[in-house]
Amino acid sequence: MPIAADHIHMTLAAYAAAYPEDKHALAPLTELLDQGADVTSRKEFRGHVTAGAVLVNDRGEALFIHHNALGEWLTPGGHLEPEDTNLLGAALRELVEETGVTVSLAPVQPTPVHIDVHAIPANDSKGEGAHWHADFRYVFRATGDQAVTLQKEEVNGYAWRGVDTITDETLRARVIASLR
Repeated sequence: MPIAADHIHMTLAAYAAAYPEDKHALAPLTELLDQGADVTSRKEFRGHVTAGAVLVNDRGEALFIHHNALGEWLTPGGHLEPEDTNLLGAALRELVEETGVTVSLAPVQPTPVHIDVHAIPANDSKGEGAHWHADFRYVFRATGDQAVTLQKEEVNGYAWRGVDTITDETLRARVIASLR
């Protein structure tokens, strides 16, 4: 059963209670949900939900992947799939799919540390117009050594870097705070 709109509403409410300063940035997502749009579908070209994971190891380093299509170093994440039943699980699935890391993973908290609403440019090769993503970002801890096996279709490199190198200032501050 795909992720229900009620689950997204409840996650947004919990997030807004923890981070009320972000409520205005979430307005586009709230509006689409109120209109009954299926924001779990990547075919909703006004905007849709994605899930991301910040994986932090015992040394306080975050796992970054080099994304093929975007040519950038990012934390793992991506589109929701019909088999996803909740956003935390979708973030974990994306993490495992893109990196192959499966041993000793635990979420730091049950709610996202950041929901980033950002523009996505048109992609003519996929027949997709410009739209936005609301990326629900969760933090996971990994204990022990983690073998990384990349999903070569989407990523072509990985690096463990200090969490202080996360470029998004809000995400960086919240990841650091969540690890205390």
